[in-house]
Amino acid sequence: MTDVSTLRIKIFADGANLSDIRNLSKNPLIKGFTTNPTLMRRAGVENYVTFARQVLEIITDRPVSFEVFADDPEAMKRQAREISSWGDNVNVKIPITNTRGESMAPIFKSLSNDGVKLNITAIMTLEQIRATAGSLNTDVPSIVSVFAGRIADTGRDPVPMMREAVDILSTTPRAELLWASPREVMNVFHADHCGAHIITLTHDLIAKIAVLGKSLDQFSLETVQMFHRDADAAGYSINRQP
Repeated sequence: MTDVSTLRIKIFADGANLSDIRNLSKNPLIKGFTTNPTLMRRAGVENYVTFARQVLEIITDRPVSFEVFADDPEAMKRQAREISSWGDNVNVKIPITNTRGESMAPIFKSLSNDGVKLNITAIMTLEQIRATAGSLNTDVPSIVSVFAGRIADTGRDPVPMMREAVDILSTTPRAELLWASPREVMNVFHADHCGAHIITLTHDLIAKIAVLGKSLDQFSLETVQMFHRDADAAGYSINRQP
C-alpha cells in the first residue's frame, strides 16, 4: 500500500514555520498541527503568544497543540488553562514528567476533569501510558503522544509497545494514540497497522509523501543524476599529481 489517503490514521503536521503551516493548511491530507518549544526556537520564534495567535488565525478548523514550558506543576496548570483559552481547537501539551522526573499525572487528572483538552507528550514506556490513561477524564478528548521514533533510536522496536498502548487506551475512549517523532514516511504505515489514531510528520517528511509509489528505477536514475549535477556544480576534478 502506498496511498496514505486510504489509511485510517490521521496525519498532523509538526513544525513552527508559519509559511509552511499556511501552505499545509490548504492540504486536505493534514488533519491537525503540533509544535513544541524546541521547534519554535529553531524556527526563530521570539514571542510564544504572538506565534500561537498567528497559528490560530490560520488554523481554525483542525486541532492545534501548544506546549507548556513551566517545570513546576502549579505553574504548568496555570499555563495550561491559559493556552486552552486561546481556542476550542487547542490541545495543551504537557510532558509526562517535569525535568526532575516527577510524574505529572496528578495535574492531568485535574485539568482533564476541568475540560481541558490535553496532549500528553514525551511518553516512552508502558508504565507512563498506563499512568496517563488512568488520569484522563473519559468524557474529554485527549491525545497520548508516544515517542516511537526515539524508542526506535535506542534499538527497541516500538511496534509491540504501540499495539499494547492501543489496548491500554481502550478504557479511555476519547483518548487518541499518537505516534510521535517518526523517522521516515514508512512509519505512517507502521503506525496505521498498530492501530494508532494519529502520527505527526515534520514538514520535510510531509514533502516526501510525494515519493510514495514512485518507480524505483526512476528514483535510482534521479539519484545518479543528482550526484552528477552536484559534483559538476561544485567543480570537482581528480587530476594526476606529478
